[in-house]
Amino acid sequence: MVFGSVGSSPLGSLSSQQAWDLANLYLDNAYNASDPRIALVLCHDTKVSLTQAKKVVKQTGNQTLNERIATTYIDLGALLKIHGHDNEAQDIYKKAAKLGGNVQSPPTRSRPTNIEHTSNRSSLLAEDPMDSGTTRPSPHDKRKQLQDVVTIPTHIFVENARPPVIQFKLPEADERLGSTLQLACCLGLLQASQSPDDILETSAQNWLQAIEKDTDEQDRLKTMATEVIRAFKRDEFKDAKAVAEVVCLAPVLEKDLFHDLLAEFYSGIDHSGLLKLHLLEGLAQLIQGADLGHLSADDLVKILGLLSIRLRDTHQQSTDQMHQLTLAVSHVLDAMADTKVTDLDREKLHEPLSNYLRELKRSSDPYLVYQAAYAYQALLCVPDNETKWQAAMRRTGKVVKGVSGLVSAVKGLDLNKFIEGLGDVQKGFEGVSKVVEIVQSAYNDVSTLAESGKGFLDSLKEGFSFDRKRDWYSALRGADVLIRDGELATFRELVCKAPCRRDPAFQWGVCQRLGEIATNSVWGPDTRRDAIAFLGVMYRNDEVWGQHASVKQWILSILMQLSTSSGTGFQLHASVADAMLQELETSGDDKQVLYQMSRKKALMSYPLKIAMPELGSPSLLDRVQNRPDVEGNIRLMRKLRTKERGNIMYIPPQAKSSLQAAYDTRFSLMERVKEILQGGQKVFLLHGDSGAGKSTFSRELEIDLWQSYRAKTGRIPLHINLPAIDKPEHDMIAKQLRKYDFTEAQIREMKHYRKFILICDGYDEIQQSHNLYMSNRLGQHGEWSAQMVISCRTEYLGVDYRDRFQPGDRNNLSDSLLFQEAVIVPFSIDQVHAYIRQYVSIHQPMWQMEDYKQALEVIPSLQDLMTNPFLMTLSLDVLPRMVDPGQHLSATQVTRVGLYDHFVEQWLERGKKRIGAKDLDRQSRVIFDRLSDEGFTQNGIDYLKRLAVAIYKEQGGKPIVGYSQFKDEGSWKDAFFLREDKQLLREACPLTRNGNQHRFIHHSILEYGLSLAVFDPQDETNITMPEAMDRRGSVASAMSIISEDGSDRKATASEQEPDINSPLVWRTFMNDCSFLQFLEERVKQEPLFKQRLFDYIEHSKRDKKWRKAAANAITILVRAGIHFVGSDLRGIQIPRADLSYGVFDSARLQDTDLRMVNFRGTWLRQTDLSRAQMAGAQFGELPFLTQGSMANSCAYSPDGKSFAVGLENSGINVYTTSNWERILTLSGHTSGIQRVVYSPNGDQIASCSNDGSVKLWNSETGSLQQTLTGHTAWIPWVAYSHHGKHVAFASGDGTIRLWDAATGDYRQTLSGHKAGVTCAVYSPNDQRIASGGYDLTVRLWNVEHGNCSHILSGHSSAIRAVAYSPRGNQVASASHDTTIRLWNVETGTCSYTLSGYIDAVVSIAYSPEGGQLVSGSRDGTVKIWDVETAQCRQILTGHKNSVKSVVYSPRGDRIATGSADMTVRLWDVSAEASRFISSGHSREVSSVKCSPNGDFIVSASPDTTIRLWDADIGVCRRIISGDISFVYEIALSPQGDLIASGSADGTVRLFDVKAGTCLHVLRGHSERVDCVAFSPLGDMVASASGDTTVLLWDVKTGERRRILDGHTDAALSVVYSPDGSRIATCSKDCTVRIWEVDSGTCSQILVGHTNWARDVVYSPQGNQLASAGYDTIIRLWNMGTGECWLTLTGHKDKVRTIAYSKQGDLLASGSWDGIVRLWGAATGQCRAEIQNIPGALGSVAWSTTSDENFLVTGSNDGSVLRWDVTEEGGLHKTRLRWLATNGTLAVTGASIQDARALSGVNKQLLKQRGAIGEPEHLLRETSKKLITMTSVVSQLKKSSSGMT
Repeated sequence: MVFGSVGSSPLGSLSSQQAWDLANLYLDNAYNASDPRIALVLCHDTKVSLTQAKKVVKQTGNQTLNERIATTYIDLGALLKIHGHDNEAQDIYKKAAKLGGNVQSPPTRSRPTNIEHTSNRSSLLAEDPMDSGTTRPSPHDKRKQLQDVVTIPTHIFVENARPPVIQFKLPEADERLGSTLQLACCLGLLQASQSPDDILETSAQNWLQAIEKDTDEQDRLKTMATEVIRAFKRDEFKDAKAVAEVVCLAPVLEKDLFHDLLAEFYSGIDHSGLLKLHLLEGLAQLIQGADLGHLSADDLVKILGLLSIRLRDTHQQSTDQMHQLTLAVSHVLDAMADTKVTDLDREKLHEPLSNYLRELKRSSDPYLVYQAAYAYQALLCVPDNETKWQAAMRRTGKVVKGVSGLVSAVKGLDLNKFIEGLGDVQKGFEGVSKVVEIVQSAYNDVSTLAESGKGFLDSLKEGFSFDRKRDWYSALRGADVLIRDGELATFRELVCKAPCRRDPAFQWGVCQRLGEIATNSVWGPDTRRDAIAFLGVMYRNDEVWGQHASVKQWILSILMQLSTSSGTGFQLHASVADAMLQELETSGDDKQVLYQMSRKKALMSYPLKIAMPELGSPSLLDRVQNRPDVEGNIRLMRKLRTKERGNIMYIPPQAKSSLQAAYDTRFSLMERVKEILQGGQKVFLLHGDSGAGKSTFSRELEIDLWQSYRAKTGRIPLHINLPAIDKPEHDMIAKQLRKYDFTEAQIREMKHYRKFILICDGYDEIQQSHNLYMSNRLGQHGEWSAQMVISCRTEYLGVDYRDRFQPGDRNNLSDSLLFQEAVIVPFSIDQVHAYIRQYVSIHQPMWQMEDYKQALEVIPSLQDLMTNPFLMTLSLDVLPRMVDPGQHLSATQVTRVGLYDHFVEQWLERGKKRIGAKDLDRQSRVIFDRLSDEGFTQNGIDYLKRLAVAIYKEQGGKPIVGYSQFKDEGSWKDAFFLREDKQLLREACPLTRNGNQHRFIHHSILEYGLSLAVFDPQDETNITMPEAMDRRGSVASAMSIISEDGSDRKATASEQEPDINSPLVWRTFMNDCSFLQFLEERVKQEPLFKQRLFDYIEHSKRDKKWRKAAANAITILVRAGIHFVGSDLRGIQIPRADLSYGVFDSARLQDTDLRMVNFRGTWLRQTDLSRAQMAGAQFGELPFLTQGSMANSCAYSPDGKSFAVGLENSGINVYTTSNWERILTLSGHTSGIQRVVYSPNGDQIASCSNDGSVKLWNSETGSLQQTLTGHTAWIPWVAYSHHGKHVAFASGDGTIRLWDAATGDYRQTLSGHKAGVTCAVYSPNDQRIASGGYDLTVRLWNVEHGNCSHILSGHSSAIRAVAYSPRGNQVASASHDTTIRLWNVETGTCSYTLSGYIDAVVSIAYSPEGGQLVSGSRDGTVKIWDVETAQCRQILTGHKNSVKSVVYSPRGDRIATGSADMTVRLWDVSAEASRFISSGHSREVSSVKCSPNGDFIVSASPDTTIRLWDADIGVCRRIISGDISFVYEIALSPQGDLIASGSADGTVRLFDVKAGTCLHVLRGHSERVDCVAFSPLGDMVASASGDTTVLLWDVKTGERRRILDGHTDAALSVVYSPDGSRIATCSKDCTVRIWEVDSGTCSQILVGHTNWARDVVYSPQGNQLASAGYDTIIRLWNMGTGECWLTLTGHKDKVRTIAYSKQGDLLASGSWDGIVRLWGAATGQCRAEIQNIPGALGSVAWSTTSDENFLVTGSNDGSVLRWDVTEEGGLHKTRLRWLATNGTLAVTGASIQDARALSGVNKQLLKQRGAIGEPEHLLRETSKKLITMTSVVSQLKKSSSGMT
């Protein structure tokens, strides 16, 4: 019997009424049971209960109860009949008849089934499903209907009311607000502006109509709310009043502001030692009143975790604290249920919290017990992260749907739907266990009042369940929403209809809410009276509401609290409650004991929650409104700045995302900056060349922002000229505001309440390296709120410049997103024309628009200069005077320094005229006349030079000079600003003045003046300045200069010494690029200056006082392109010189001072560096690590301190990066290592191998921790998840498997690839995995569910590597099809395809910040790509075989590459930001040709450009680009006026050399064109293609004339015979064919090559043909016989290109072995070799004139080199003339014998690169010094003894 299992008292102790009630409860549940077995058990229990009731009735003679028992018997019999127990039913009917029941027509019901049975009510009170054929209800049905239709007196909650609010007078515009609640009301109305008019009162509608037109007032109100929250955040105490004030704003806050407030409460609770109850209460109310859209799952889980911890720590302490914590937990859980939070961590949060709440059931505080039960029910509605099968293993029973489905019903105010939702909750409780619970509750109902001795708390605990989800929680949530919205009539209906209305917990909650309505003064008197009446009804009507003692006692307790309340607004409900208590005192005999007990018992410890009253004095709002006015001063500042702008000329500039980005990726700078400012980024760096327009744009941006500024709420644009601020690294905003007369109070006000956009101009001019955003603490708590746009010259940035601008940590993803940058690009020709039009219109110069346009077209290099805005301004001003009358424009030479020369002269001349026209006083006139007589312009230039020198010498180059006559009296400034003659010169010079601050009109004018002080072509005597003090370093330092004998040497030069006072002598200028550029141009123009620079270098050999000058001098010469091949530089002292990308082949540098010299990319082949001081020398590269096997994979540890290499021989080497020594060798695999990777915390190394296993190693000890197996094929890839918990393997069996990294347990398999998987990586958030394989696809997997979300298709061959970008928005894939694809992970589309490799791409990696991608290929090259622009930034060459692995160091400053050549190379990419900008192609050079007249060289590349170089000096004169595909070959017409190109798109293009325009596009080939050739007359061009054909084209018409078809594979080369009658071709089919031009027939087939015949060329005489093959052989063919008469061997790799010299006596060949060989054409002997050319040779070409004999080479690193070829004594020699290169260090044959202080790393690097000799060891140097010191001491002793 079920009763026996649940009854706490014997059945015989029940009264007849109680036994009958219990029987009905059993019977009701029997009717509702879907399981017949449960129904029959309950029928039996009904029968037993009725027997007990009948027995007692006989004793009492209660006839009414007798009839009721008979009716129940009839219902029981009907149910037994339905279940097929007819005999038992008949016995029951007989018992009913004996009691007087009518059994003639017993009711019939359809039989319940366990499939169709549904109920909208609880198992206790649910309606029975009726058969469609039923004609009349049974007595059971009638009784049920009476119970279902619960009636409440009609006067209680008659209708819905408006939501309770405190009424306010709505403020006028700009009116002071009286309270924060008034502010909340206004903001709430603004949010309700889209609501129907009938919802709002008339006054509110009128106010809204007015306020919607006043956006300023709207902004004022919103800003005020923001400022109240800010004031709260700054409040140190945060007392209860402040908490109440901000909480009332919570429902109307914007999302971001709400999150700020939520975070403040969280932090306050988290960091407080003692629990602050008012903060806890505030957090609960904050969450309760929040917009659900403002509450994120992460926030709620985080808060719940904190409360759970505090709940645990506070347990068994104050019940006040426990109550507040439990209440807060309840609100958080409510919000989590409403926002559908899932996957609450069971172990860390869900299970511990539920245990704490269960423990609270034992509390002695009844309200705490209820609140814990409520919180527990809320917790049950938030699912944990337990999977279904785990739940099945842990517990039985059906999983019940949560409360989320109820929310929409509540919001829609559809009560029926809501109650239906409650039924859904209840459906989960089927089975015997649920029936037991229901019967237990029913028994409590009918027994508790009878057991008068049971206490309030005990009965309460019995009624509250902590075992499973109950529908009373959901019903109470709905009731809260209805009360909140004022729908009290609907609330009444919900309470009456709720299937859980007899549940004591539900009734407890309803009573509590009725008590709070009665207490809340914002409700009307009638409403509060109705609430009390409702409590009375629930107390009295036991038949409907049951008899649970805890509920009755709770009602009495509420009424007692209400009756004893005092104070304003409480008299009404106190009197009504007291009257109700008096009425209830006589309510029912069975309640008397309970009533008397409750009246004697003290009141509960917790009062009812009362709505927050209106705040009388909101201190936070007072603080906000009692602030100083700043708008007046802001308007004045705005007016002043707008006026200062004036009528300037402005052309909107364009920019690109980085220095390496292509020009055609440019964008509007103004639009981008505005977009970034709106997007919330914190720092925007704008950089570019000097004069690029950064300052002009900064001023224009400021004006634009002022125009859109909105008073009181807008972000204030503040332009800061950084050089004008003293120590801008601290408090620069306040310093700038003081300049505009803001008071300290106003500054404090703006700091706390306003936002700024800082426009900081001239970062390079302050000559500091501070991060101004961080040093000014911008954006930090309590500091200035600001975004920053900061400008800087690119040349000043140097290495790792992002650290000087990045807010926060650049390695932190969220911080890295706060920084953006752009580079101003030069003006386009259209922008130049637009600027000229403005200039002509405004200034009306001597020239007109057409004159300037003509000059642009004719004057060499002028167009390039005028793309710089400042240089264009200078050009337009001075061009008319630079052109001599009658001189043709093309004869005019215009240079940058020449423009400045003329500009300054013209400025001074105009200044002279302006001053001369003034009404000067007598003394001033005398001075002016004297200056004019002496030469006013020259005096002005002299003044400019002296001032520039003084600024650099006295101020370190800071450009602004502040001069106060009294403060600076007697200082160096007097010489420039005090004397009257200087004042006149100052007025005439290009200087500006702002108050007492003076500066040149542009920073470049200052640098120009300093350059004139170094060398002024108009004045051979340099400026005389006080002699500079010599700065000496420590003698003990390795950097000190100590002569071999230990003493300083005095210069003994007999010739005249250079100028000791030159700026070059007292300052180093290696980083002053603009200054150096002026001097570079002087070197090219002035031989005298060039010689003086050489003099400085020469004198440094004798005296160290010239070392700075010598270092500066050689730096300038190298930058000017001067080569030092074979120079005698022995003994020179040039510490810190910048020799990067210089050429010093065969130079003698013995005994030189080369400390800290920059040798990046320098050519030092066969250079003698013996005994040179080389401490701190920088080579821009690191030595490679030699391995004993192919380096298949390499990896940095997360901290960058160690480095692992996986080898093909199955070993793993681990190195320390401090000195690159090997520290561990890991052995255990039985086949080649495919990949090694460190765990995220660095304590583990994972390796995978062809042996099919993955091993996990201890990274510190090298011990093996785990071996993971399971795949059925080789494993090419292993990857850790970013949290380090999991490891993923990719396998050749087509799957990816996931394992637990700690335990080695298998977790999951991802299947879907149709072939082997080669790679797999986790996304940064670990939610996805990207994989690639041999099925040509990249797949994106959802890790949690194991499904494939995207299949990315596009590659035409196997995927070899994939990489996720650090931001997680992009995936890169590398393929055997030679391309890299960048995919958008959200859309699955390909954003970019990166191409340019000639073999498979097998490795890729993103840089740590995600802006770059490095890739490695089987062709041996490494390329660095710009991710945003998809442009190749750099090509790294040096590997001799496939690059199998690439990886960035954690800092991103180095790249490591592992190769099949058994080396790991380490590249210093941080040094890339040096001054060098590639002068060569960005990709391999595929073809070079010399012009017929020998004045220029043409090169072509797959980088889609054709470049024209000055043959004499190597300057690039023109770049032909545009609509050009990858260019594989070019040819020059015999006249030199046309260029033909063959491209990847199968076209041949003809270009006009002079104009650079495309004349024809010849289409006919179906595959790429590998070679083109002009006929000797230039009227025809031939093209050879991969489609196996050769086509002949008419140059003039572009028509195709003939097809030469015969090769069986791609035609690779074509050439005309010297007489034009024949054409020779070669092919991949290994043959050379000779064709007759007239007929197009093949006359000869030359066979002999065993691999591709790659190139073919006729001798100038035409009697000989040479062919080169990939078989490394060159064959010489006799054209008369067609026989191969000579084979040339010697190359060690494929021969790519050959060419005959002009005379035909020499044949040059270029090979992939990096060597050019010169062969005697008649003998076949090798006459000379050019070795160690960077990269494989792509093309060679001879000069075409007889004046000079030179050779041009093009390599696959993008470099073009010219070599002079001479013959001496029958021997040929080659000498490098110039090179245009991407920069590669070359030191083959360089001697470092006894080089001093050369670091071990640099020694290893140089030795690897081919240097010879052994440098002097530091110990040996130290020994020398010790010996010297010993001898000195000995001498001192001798001297001392002699004196005595």
